[in-house]
Amino acid sequence: MDKIRKFDLMEKIVHELEDLKNSQTALIQKLAKIEVDNMDLGDKRLEKDLPDMHQRVADNLDAVKSILEYFAGQTDTFSAKNNIAALKEQETINNL
Repeated sequence: MDKIRKFDLMEKIVHELEDLKNSQTALIQKLAKIEVDNMDLGDKRLEKDLPDMHQRVADNLDAVKSILEYFAGQTDTFSAKNNIAALKEQETINNL
C-alpha cells in the first residue's frame, strides 16, 4: 500500500471512530432521558437495568475516546513523517 492510500485509510478510520464516539454519546443521552422519564413512571425493571446499561455505554465511550485520541495522533505523526501534503500535491500535478 502506498503512503497516500495508507494515510487516506487512516483518516477514514479516524472519521469512523469520531462517528462511533458521537453514536455512543447519543446513546448515553437517550438512556439519561429514559431514566428521567422513569422517575415519574417508576418501573422497577427500568430502575434496575438502566443504570448498568448507562455505565456500560459510558465505559465504551471512554474506550472509544481513548482509541480515537491515540489513532488520530498516529495519523498526524504518519502524515508529518511522510510529508503527505507534498505527496498529494505531487500526485495532483502528475494527474494533470
